Amino acid sequence: MEILDKQYWDNRYLNQQTGWDIGYVSTPLKQYFDTLTDKNISILIPGGGNSYEAQYLLELGFTNVTVVDISEVVCQTLTTKYAAQGLNVVCQDFFQHEGQYDLIVEQTFFCALEPQLRSAYCQKMRTLLKTKGVLAGLLFNRTFEGGPPFGGTKEEYQKLFTEAGFEVIFDLHPSSIPARRGTEVFFRATYASLIE
Repeated sequence: MEILDKQYWDNRYLNQQTGWDIGYVSTPLKQYFDTLTDKNISILIPGGGNSYEAQYLLELGFTNVTVVDISEVVCQTLTTKYAAQGLNVVCQDFFQHEGQYDLIVEQTFFCALEPQLRSAYCQKMRTLLKTKGVLAGLLFNRTFEGGPPFGGTKEEYQKLFTEAGFEVIFDLHPSSIPARRGTEVFFRATYASLIE
């Protein structure tokens, strides 16, 4: 298997091998963003890629949006494209990132990580979220041959997040794009102690 490092992802973008990129913000995330009222919350999009989610959030008037990606190619593109709108672009390995956020958006990042990193992903999210912060987004609810993407099931995710101290609420029938309908779940995770 290839090493999924900076060079790997740079090459994927340079060669336009970005099959995960749908070209716009996914409908379930758009609908979720539309419910958020505080435009000043701090938002992180890890493994943000071309960041249509960030673009949409900026269009809605959110003022504190950060994208972290390991690919210098995509980071340079984002910096050029959105610097004037105030998007904070950090070219860095997610696991090295420091900060505290009210909302972390998951969109095709989790499935791009080798499965053995999933527990570390959950633990890292704990350190990046503020006490009342929310991790929300989409996860594949199916398996793939090889990877990336690497799939999984709602039951696997439930166990992973619970072991990391999260309470997770799943929507098993999000308004997904046609190509992903029935194969992904929307989730919202918070510290277990915050759920009443």
